[in-house]
Amino acid sequence: MNTALTPMEFARRARTLYGSREAVVDGDARWTYAEFLDRADRWSAVLQRLGVRPGDRVAYIAPNTHAHLEGYYAVPQLGAVIVPLNYRLLPSDWAYMIEHSGARVVCAHEDFLEAVDSVRDQIPEVEHFVALEGGRAGWASYEELVADAAPTFDRPEISENDLLAINYTSGTTSRPKGVMITHRNAWVNVVGTLVHHPMTCADRYLWTLPMFHANGWTFTWIVTAMGGTHVCARKVDAETVYGMANTERITMLCAAPTVLIMIANAPDAMRAQAPRGVRVLTAGAPPAAHTIGRIEDDLGWTVTHVYGLTETAPLISFCEMRPEHEGLSTRERAEHKSRQGVEMATSGHLRVVDADGDDVPWDGSTPGEIVVRGNVVMDGYFRDPEATAKAFEGGWFHTGDAAVVHPDGYMYIQDRIKDVIISGGENISSIEVEAALLEHPSVQEVAVVGLPHEKWGEAPHAFVVLHGGASLAEAEMIAFARERLAGFKIPKGLTVLDELPKTATGKIQKFVLRGGRAGISRQ
Repeated sequence: MNTALTPMEFARRARTLYGSREAVVDGDARWTYAEFLDRADRWSAVLQRLGVRPGDRVAYIAPNTHAHLEGYYAVPQLGAVIVPLNYRLLPSDWAYMIEHSGARVVCAHEDFLEAVDSVRDQIPEVEHFVALEGGRAGWASYEELVADAAPTFDRPEISENDLLAINYTSGTTSRPKGVMITHRNAWVNVVGTLVHHPMTCADRYLWTLPMFHANGWTFTWIVTAMGGTHVCARKVDAETVYGMANTERITMLCAAPTVLIMIANAPDAMRAQAPRGVRVLTAGAPPAAHTIGRIEDDLGWTVTHVYGLTETAPLISFCEMRPEHEGLSTRERAEHKSRQGVEMATSGHLRVVDADGDDVPWDGSTPGEIVVRGNVVMDGYFRDPEATAKAFEGGWFHTGDAAVVHPDGYMYIQDRIKDVIISGGENISSIEVEAALLEHPSVQEVAVVGLPHEKWGEAPHAFVVLHGGASLAEAEMIAFARERLAGFKIPKGLTVLDELPKTATGKIQKFVLRGGRAGISRQ
C-alpha cells in the first residue's frame, strides 16, 4: 500500500526516532520533538473544535517563533491549508490576502494584533482571531487554548495532491497571487534539498530566513525530517546572527541576498569571533562573487547558491561543486558559485529557451527564459485561472528570468526579463554590472537599471549604498568599471542612496529606481 508523499510523514518519523532530542529553541524556551509535536497535536485539536475542516484556510502573521512553526504541522495534518503572510506588509495587504484566500482563522503575533483589528471590517468571513502571544480584547489566547486541549483529534486521510499551503507573491507590480503548493510539491522539495545539501540530527539550524517566505524554503519540514534543531531568530541583524551562531552552536542557515550582504559586511570584531564551518544556502537574487568570497575566506563558512521561485515550492536548481572545481582560485570558485547551477535531481526538467521555445546553445552568451516543469511546480494560482494559464503557456512554467547556459551546463541568470537593459541595440545584464561594482571597497549594495539616454536610447545607471564613512565620485566609479567591463556596459551615471528600495522579502524594487522615486541621493 502506498503512503502519500506529505511532509506530515516527517513529523511521524521524528516523533518515533528523535522524541527526546531538542527540536525547537525560542529564546529561553526549549522543547524536545515529543513536546513540540504534542503541542502541534493540541493545536490541531483546538482548530478542529473551532470548525476547521479539510480544505479550510488558516492564516498566520508572525515572525520566526515556535508558535508559527507549530502551525506548519497542526494545520496541514488536519487536511487544512496554511496561509503564511508576510508580516512586513501593510494591514490593507493582509486584508486582501486573508479575504482572497477565504481564511476562516487568523493567527497573529502580539506585535500585529492592533494592525489586524484596524482592518477587521474588510475580512468579515474570518470566524476566529487567535493571538499567538500576548493578548487583546477580541482575541483568543493561543497558549491557553493549547494548554487546555488534549492532543487527540480525528486525522483525515491526506492525498499527496491535496493543497498544503497558499503562499502569496510579493505583488510589486500587481495584486499578490496565491501560489498553491500541494503536499507532494513540498515533500519533493524537502527530499530534493536533502539530496543536494544533506543534514543530520546533529545539525542546528538558525531561522534567519522568514518562515512565511515559501514556507521557509520548506526548512519548516526539512529540519524535522532529519531530527535537527530549529533555532528561532525573531529578528535578523548582525549581532543576532553572530551571537546565536556562537551561543547555540549553529551549523546551518539560509540567507536571502540582504542577509548575505549583512553577514559579509559585519564589523570585524563580530566576524573574528564567528564559529567556523557554518553552511549557508543563499537564493533570492544572484549573490556577487565578491560577497561569497568574503564569507568563505574570512569566516570559513561554506556558501551554496540555489535558485527557485515561490511557484516552484521553491527550489529547482543547485550550484553543485564538482571535483574539477577543487583547483580553482578563490576568485574563480566564488564566480562559479554565483551561478544558479544545474537542475536538482528531484525538481523536474529545467530549460533555458528562446522566443520560439527552443533550447538556447550552451555557449555562455545566448540568453533565453528559464522554464520548468516537474513535481515541485505549483498547482496554479488560487482563484486566478487567467494568470495560471499565462504562466503555464505551452505546458511549461515560465519563470520570467533571463539566463545563459555555460558549456558545462551551469545556468547563470542575467536578469529578470523585464530588467534587461538594451543600450544602443546591445543587451546588458544589470547583474553583471552590479557584480563588478560590488568589488569596489566603498560599495556595500548596488542596483543597476536602464534610464533614458539621448544617444543610446537607454543606458545603465548605478544606484549604490556605501559603507559607513565611505565616498564615491561618479568619475571614480566609471574608471573602476572600465577596468572590468566592456565599454557599452559601463554605467553612465551614479546615484548614492542611504538605502535601496526593496520588497518586504528583501528584493530590490528596480521599477522604483527606474521611476525616479528612490529618494534623494547623498551626493
